Amino acid sequence: MTLKSASELTIGAVITDAGNSKEFLTGDWRSKRPVIDKDKCIDCLTCWIFCPDDSIIVKDEKMEGFRLSHCKGCGICSVQCPVNAIQMVPEGN
Repeated sequence: MTLKSASELTIGAVITDAGNSKEFLTGDWRSKRPVIDKDKCIDCLTCWIFCPDDSIIVKDEKMEGFRLSHCKGCGICSVQCPVNAIQMVPEGN
């Protein structure tokens, strides 16, 4: 499978085929990215439940980080985190 960048998307960035999100590097759309403070994180996985892009990496029932190649920077994980362990920062910082 060849991954597709944002420059290879259709007009309007419309993806019409179901079940192909792993083929597109939608993280290229992001202007902000999530950063986790592991000292605050309680591994409740609320971020994983709410993430619309399957961008939360979970290993052994613990939040390990973010799959930034697919994260669009929507910030839902940050808003839903009950202990404010996830902050959204501008790309490049």
